[in-house]
Amino acid sequence: MSEQRSDLEQRVTALLEAHDPATTGRAAFLRARWDAGLAWVHFPVGLGGLGLPRDLQAYVDDLLAAAGAPDNAPERNGIGLGMAAPTILAHGTPEQHERFLRPLWLGEEIWCQLFSEPGAGSDLAAVATRAVPDEATGEWVVNGQKVWTSSAHLADFAILVARTDPDVPKHGGLSYFLLGMREPGVEVRPLRQLTGEAEFNEVFLTDVRVPGDQLLGSVGEGWPIANTTLNSERVSIGGQAVPREAGMVGKVAETWRTHPGRRTHGAHQRLLDLWVQAEAARITGSRVRQQLAVGAPGPEGSATKLVFARLAQQLSALEVELLGEEGLRYDDWTPTRPEKVDFTGRDAGYRYLRAKGNSIEGGTSEILRNIIAERVLGLPGEPRVDKDVAWKDLPR
Repeated sequence: MSEQRSDLEQRVTALLEAHDPATTGRAAFLRARWDAGLAWVHFPVGLGGLGLPRDLQAYVDDLLAAAGAPDNAPERNGIGLGMAAPTILAHGTPEQHERFLRPLWLGEEIWCQLFSEPGAGSDLAAVATRAVPDEATGEWVVNGQKVWTSSAHLADFAILVARTDPDVPKHGGLSYFLLGMREPGVEVRPLRQLTGEAEFNEVFLTDVRVPGDQLLGSVGEGWPIANTTLNSERVSIGGQAVPREAGMVGKVAETWRTHPGRRTHGAHQRLLDLWVQAEAARITGSRVRQQLAVGAPGPEGSATKLVFARLAQQLSALEVELLGEEGLRYDDWTPTRPEKVDFTGRDAGYRYLRAKGNSIEGGTSEILRNIIAERVLGLPGEPRVDKDVAWKDLPR
C-alpha cells in the first residue's frame, strides 16, 4: 500500500506540474486528471483509473484538494457518479464504457434514474413501462410513466428499467436501458414538495426510441442489473465519508451550544443518544466503504441508508424543538428547481421538512428492513404469491 501511495503521489505531482490549477481551466484540468487515471483509481486503465483499491481514491482527492485543484462537482451528478457509472462498468460493453463513462465523470452529461412508477415504487419489479423492439431499425420503442425522478429536468441521460416481456413473472421480464433524456417523446414535469422545491419530477415517455446499443446487458437481465444500481445508491446515500459531528448531528449540536436557555435534562439525554448513534453510523459507513474497496456493494448498504434516514428525521425534529418558535420559521417558499439538496445551508424548518423524504427515496425503510432481514440476517422470506405468475396476469 505504501508503494501504491508513493506512486500516486508522483502521478499527482506530475499532473499538477503539467496542469497548474492556478492557470489551467477547470474543464481542461479535469480532462487531464481523467487521462492520468486519477478520476476514480479503482476503475480500469483507460477508463479514468489505474486498477487500484478503491480506498486510495480518498488519498488522491486529498492531495489534489490541498493543491487547490478543482473537483468534478459530484453533488450535481450524484446519480451518474454513484449509481450509473458503477452499473455501466459492471454490465456494459467496452463500447458503452468508452461512450458514457468519461463525459459522465467530467460532468458533461448529467444522469437521472427512471425506476419508480405510480404503480411500482416499493415493488419495483412491477414496473409497467414497456420497451418493444423495432425489428426494422434495431431500436427499442418505450412508452410509460416514471415518477420521483431526481434531476430529470437537468439530465442528458437516464438509467431506465422497462418491461420487455409481459408473459413471464415480473422479475424476469425486465431489461435495462441507457435512455437519452433529450429524445423526442420525453416529457418532464415538476413535482413540488413539502419544502416548496421541485427537485423531483414525473417523466412521461411516448414512443421514445432507444438505440439497440443502449441496452445494458442482455434482454431480461434488468432485475439483477437494477440491483447493482440500488446497492450502489444506498451506499452513496447512507455511507458517505464525513468527519465527526458533520451534517445533521453537527447542526443540532451547534443549536444546543448556542441556545443554553432551551436546554432540558430530557433534551440533553436525547442529544447524547443521537450523537452516539450518529457516530456509530459514521464508523459503520467507513467499514462499508472498506468492503467496497475489495468488491461491489452488497445488501449491507441497506442498513446504512436505513439508519441515515431515521437519524436525519429524529435529529431534525430535535433541532426544531430546541429552537422553539424560531424553529417554525421558513426562509423561502418560492418554487425552485435546485441542482442539489442543501441540508446544512438552509434553516431548521427546511431540514425538518426535507428529512421526511429520506425514508422514501433510495428505497423505503420498510423495504430496506426486508432486505436486511432476508439477505443479511438470513431470516425466512415473506410469502410471495406472485413470483411464479406472469406479469400480464397480475392484478394492477
